[in-house]
Amino acid sequence: MIGMLRGQVASVDGNVALMLVGGIGFEVRMPHRDLASLHAGSDASVSTVLTIAQDQPVLYGFLTPAAKRLFLQLQKASGIGPKVALSLLSTLTPDSLARAIADGDATALAKAPGLGRKGAQKIILELRGSIDVDSLDESGNDGSTEEEPTVVGQVVEGLVSLGWSEQEAGRAVSHVRQELQSNGSDPDAENAAVLLRRTLAWLDRGR
Repeated sequence: MIGMLRGQVASVDGNVALMLVGGIGFEVRMPHRDLASLHAGSDASVSTVLTIAQDQPVLYGFLTPAAKRLFLQLQKASGIGPKVALSLLSTLTPDSLARAIADGDATALAKAPGLGRKGAQKIILELRGSIDVDSLDESGNDGSTEEEPTVVGQVVEGLVSLGWSEQEAGRAVSHVRQELQSNGSDPDAENAAVLLRRTLAWLDRGR
């Protein structure tokens, strides 16, 4: 079982990060918000879950242990597989997802592509009360200490407040960060306001 990878991000493409560890490249499927925090050439530690789908191994990764735990817990609901669990974690933060289940908010869960309202209600029925919401802070990390949202998190939240879904926002920020790097700029040097303006411009170009 591969429980964690620590190495260099070789590339980020779609919903997959290619992690280079000890000379071996691992393709890791990750939530869009997590992918938006990565860029080629950076070092990262990723908590992973290895699954077998149609006789093919698939590696899923998360930047926080809390997200990995939720990914596994979601699949305890009947009919919920890794693809839907990943879709939920791409649509909602771990904290928002856990609270939606605890509060019985099927509408919030149903926003995840591939789930639907019946699936959302099933998750609530089977998992409500089994997820410890208080163990998650707003950024989805373990512990009780509050941390400032990352620049990527601030931009994603800003885009969501303007009407984009978390999935769309995370994908857009990831593309902009990759563009910055390909142009020789350091994506991590951008502050939230500048990165938000760049992302809005990129989204406008795509319309």
